[in-house]
Amino acid sequence: MSDALINGLAGAGGGIIAQLITYPLQTVNTRQQTDRDPKKNNKSLGTFQQMCQVVKHEGWERLYGGLTPSLVGTATSQGVYYYFYQIFRNRAETAALEKKMLGNGDGSVGMFSSLIVAALSGCVNVLLTNPIWLVVTRMQTHKKESKRTIPDPRLSDATEQKLLSTVEPHAYGTSHVIQEVYDESGVLGFWKGVLPTLVMVSNPSIQFMLYETLLAKLKKRSATNTVSALQIFLLGAIAKLGATVVTYPLLVVKARLQARQVKNGDKRHHYKGTRDAIFKMIRYEGINGFYKGMGTKIVQSVLAAAVLFMVKEELVKQTRFLLGKNVPNTLKP
Repeated sequence: MSDALINGLAGAGGGIIAQLITYPLQTVNTRQQTDRDPKKNNKSLGTFQQMCQVVKHEGWERLYGGLTPSLVGTATSQGVYYYFYQIFRNRAETAALEKKMLGNGDGSVGMFSSLIVAALSGCVNVLLTNPIWLVVTRMQTHKKESKRTIPDPRLSDATEQKLLSTVEPHAYGTSHVIQEVYDESGVLGFWKGVLPTLVMVSNPSIQFMLYETLLAKLKKRSATNTVSALQIFLLGAIAKLGATVVTYPLLVVKARLQARQVKNGDKRHHYKGTRDAIFKMIRYEGINGFYKGMGTKIVQSVLAAAVLFMVKEELVKQTRFLLGKNVPNTLKP
């Protein structure tokens, strides 16, 4: 089994575990990002309160809306990313060693090269998995509706509200979302939001650049040139925090484009493309609109990244051990 395949499978496993742990936070965050009411910028409920509201009015299952395609997307996304990352990384290391033999450099992959490797891996990942994440976004932002629109005077207000908030007119599953997207825009509709998502590859690029830089410094300070699982956890959290703060506005734009848009609704909330979405958000919501739900995202993404890095590194180490491969001193993401 190649080193790239080991890292790809380990990345998929780590991503699934991280997704299962943090998914309710992700669902709430997607709803915050796609909330287009500018009046809620300063009056929105906290993350925990919003989770309670979803459970109260829609049930526990709505916190896990789209979980199945999300797990498929996570496994595919992390697997593809780490597989190609390791391939590009190996080539970068080979090129660095060749330069060293020619008397140029110390044989290590520089920060800029690490950034390019992560960016290339991210672009391949985005182009292959964007349709999956579009379906996940639709399912996360879907809210239960009612068949009945006329109140029944025989029922109390509380009973009426409970019925209105829990009756589903139809099953909103993966197949329904796929058909809905296809009916709206055809095959190309599955790549809505791909432009800001491609720009978003700078997020993992920044993340891995910070991660590798901090990892190298830690190893230099270590007598055994190794790092613990806890240190990997903390490094992953710090790296993801820095990347998220820088790129969050793009994430909000992507979510707005991928969420379901009501054609006959408010024109301010209907986006024709990335540029139109950015201009309308600035005009009607201000700069604050680009940072809706950022607190929730930081908690969710930092926790998920920390768990992913820790689990992935352990899986790589154990897989190499089981296959009888020598575990290198340098842990590679």
